[in-house]
Amino acid sequence: MAYKFIKWFEELANKDIPLVGGKCANLGEMVSKTGVPVPPGFAITAEAYSFHLLKNNLQTRIEKALEGLDTHDVDNLAGCGKKVRELITAAELPLELKKEITKAYEELGERLKAKAADDVYVAVRSSATAEDLPGASFAGQQETYLNVRGKELLLERVKDCFASLFTNRAISYREDKGFDHFKVGLSVAVQKMVNSLCAGVAFTIEPDSGHPNFVMLNGSWGLGEYVVQGKINPDTFLVFKPTVAVVEKNLGTKELKLVRAVGGKENKEEKVPEADRKRFVLTDDEIREVARHCIAIEQHYKMPMDIEWAKDGDNGKLYILQARPETVHAIKKKNIIEVYELKQRGNIIVTGEAVGRKIGQGEANVIEDVKEINKFKPNQVLVTDSTSPDWEPVMKIASAIVANRGGRTSHCAIVSRELGIPAVIGTNDGTKKIKSGQKVTVDCSVGEGRVYDNLLKFEKKEINIVKLPVTKTKIYVNVGIPDEALSVGQLPVDGVGLARLEFIINSYIGVHPLHLIKIGKPELFVDKLAMGIAKIAASFYPRPVIVRLSDFKTNEYANLEGGKEWEHEENNPLMGWRGASRYYDPRFLPAFRLECKALKKVRDEFGLTNAKAMIPFCRTPEEGRRVIVIMADEGLERGKNGFEVWCMAEIPSNVILADEFSRVFDGFSIGSNDLTQLVLGLDRDSEQVAHLFDERDEAVKRMVSMLIKTAHEHGRPVSICGDAPSSVEGYAEFLVKNKIDSISVTGDVAIRTRLKVAEAEKTK
Repeated sequence: MAYKFIKWFEELANKDIPLVGGKCANLGEMVSKTGVPVPPGFAITAEAYSFHLLKNNLQTRIEKALEGLDTHDVDNLAGCGKKVRELITAAELPLELKKEITKAYEELGERLKAKAADDVYVAVRSSATAEDLPGASFAGQQETYLNVRGKELLLERVKDCFASLFTNRAISYREDKGFDHFKVGLSVAVQKMVNSLCAGVAFTIEPDSGHPNFVMLNGSWGLGEYVVQGKINPDTFLVFKPTVAVVEKNLGTKELKLVRAVGGKENKEEKVPEADRKRFVLTDDEIREVARHCIAIEQHYKMPMDIEWAKDGDNGKLYILQARPETVHAIKKKNIIEVYELKQRGNIIVTGEAVGRKIGQGEANVIEDVKEINKFKPNQVLVTDSTSPDWEPVMKIASAIVANRGGRTSHCAIVSRELGIPAVIGTNDGTKKIKSGQKVTVDCSVGEGRVYDNLLKFEKKEINIVKLPVTKTKIYVNVGIPDEALSVGQLPVDGVGLARLEFIINSYIGVHPLHLIKIGKPELFVDKLAMGIAKIAASFYPRPVIVRLSDFKTNEYANLEGGKEWEHEENNPLMGWRGASRYYDPRFLPAFRLECKALKKVRDEFGLTNAKAMIPFCRTPEEGRRVIVIMADEGLERGKNGFEVWCMAEIPSNVILADEFSRVFDGFSIGSNDLTQLVLGLDRDSEQVAHLFDERDEAVKRMVSMLIKTAHEHGRPVSICGDAPSSVEGYAEFLVKNKIDSISVTGDVAIRTRLKVAEAEKTK
């Protein structure tokens, strides 16, 4: 039959947003133009919604119900919203519209080869005509109904969707954004219901930092609603776009799942068995398959996208359920980098995942039931178990949010990003450890989200990267914690001059590698280390990342789990068994081979060929040669596929024999801290001689000059990765004068260092 109020997905495209809203238009666009697998279905147009209002004379009655609306008064908003919704659902759907919806539902059953039309399960989703636009996110404000079966229930749910255009949160959002309530229409998507074995959400950028090199997806067992609502902590996966490599996997707790119920109910909640909680919902191949679909969608739309996916438990297929433009980073100021820095430290109350990269603070208000949100006051810190769209009226007036549950694509995370509010999610016990009235600081400026007791000082800076000068001397950054690389990797820098494995081993693994070998888990060390390195390398790709292999001292290795069995006490670990001398020693060699395997995995399996290696504390050229032979034996052959091995220049012998070391290594990176200590023969941690530590000492500066000169004579570049260029007055100028190739500093001073270097290059 010819339909007046129905459009099948394959008939739709983005140009049809005024007719069917963003959700339905995007479904049509994907079906007709991207080739990604989308469950079939149809849209009930916004004209049908208008027809329902017109035939029942509802607009005038709705306008009257909204008289005296005050969206900042939670009780007033709730009362007005309830009146409007009851008006819409109490009215009978026009007969002509009923017939078309029923007929389209029957036709969908025929397309799916169902035994009878009433056997077809569908998802009934609202699609507002101002929804899913860059800069305006109406996602989650209207209702979705899952596992709807039968004509009568479908008709009820269509009316419920029409009414959900006037949920409290939708009314509030439109008022805030200046949208006329009657210039926003509502379409309804009726789509084959995927019997979700697992489901989740994906972003085609890393959602907190906005880094474009990644697809971030997460998921849990059952329907995806609990992921979106933040009722569970889901599995999270980070995929590097250029090679579709899975560079990070984090196992969620996934205690609950929502599944299809038998016997008339739409769905039911179940506990997840322990075995399923301890395994990922997707295999690596499935993660890559979802990521490829997401990348295809982004390439078609030419903008970052927010996507929902599901795996069908009936046929094992992966489907894309919907896609919308990502709205948070789309409206950010272009070329402006906001940097928040905590200037004080205090007692940490709870930790969790950081949403955004900001800092917020205020008086905590612990509210666990949405019915009590009228107790919340502007600029307080909302502390709760999890949030849903019903919490939005108070979320937008909060200075920060802390939630026990939820992942990085949960409702709490998505709305917090859109509102520009820092949030710490997945704390597990934040509502117990934080008390109402307590002054707290919520810090999301570094990788881990932290809630501190009291109001601590912090600083916010805005940096315009367009105005930065280009310098001949490359500006690199030092990176230790992989999570920080996502933000630092977007700074206008030339690469990473020092990626420290010690931070990755400490934070990702925490166990001595020889102990893991002993207990039969060497692959844990390799996989975790590879993921940490890959996250850094992918954040800076294709810029070079120089990875310094492990430089723990004996006392530091002993502090790792199981470490005391493998380490001996040394009177002066600084001068002892560290760096290159460990790598070829039979006692440590098996552990070093694990490091090599991890780096090889990063380069070969993940495709991150921008990762290079650096050998620390290499006392003699012969030590360097022995280490390079071992690396080649593990598949890391110097010169193959652009692989370079650098020497950490931190011992006087590295300078005195720079010509010999140049025959072994591809470059040098000066470690100014250790070089200063060893040139001056002091331990800067010793109170008695610490005052003599000075990188500006003439002896140290002559060593630096000598190294640069000799290395350049042998065609080798020189970098420096100590504190001196950023912290010592005049040191950057000294390095530029001596024609150093690159300077590597911490991310917080990278911009300042580039400005210093630019000035020095002018006067050189």
